[in-house]
Amino acid sequence: MDNRHDIITPDDITLMVDTFYSAIREDDLLGPIFNNIIQDRLPEHLKKMYGFWRSILFNEPLYNGSAFEAHRQLPIEMKHFKHWLKLFEATVDGLFEGSNAETAKSRARKIAEVFYYKIESERGNEPQNFSPTAG
Repeated sequence: MDNRHDIITPDDITLMVDTFYSAIREDDLLGPIFNNIIQDRLPEHLKKMYGFWRSILFNEPLYNGSAFEAHRQLPIEMKHFKHWLKLFEATVDGLFEGSNAETAKSRARKIAEVFYYKIESERGNEPQNFSPTAG
């Protein structure tokens, strides 16, 4: 029996974020980068991400700051963004279904795409077409 429901409570956001970052920390591609940068600040980061996703999905003004600024100097490229997106979508699909779940995935796709284009442009590179399913 499928017990998935939509993302409707702060506890749902916490479950999504905790599950996702647990996967990131263990991932062969993203884990080394994330763990090196975050070090002992994981609780602070998770709290920030709870606020970020509550701002997006529940329109609660709990996140301030620039998500892009935290990523602009990281050693990441298209393969990292696509893999991050794949893990995020798998996390959401494994736990939830519904309009907020679809919104979360849609926003994550847009975030990955925009961050990729901005980082490549700042590096003086010509960004490639960002299609989550290509390449």
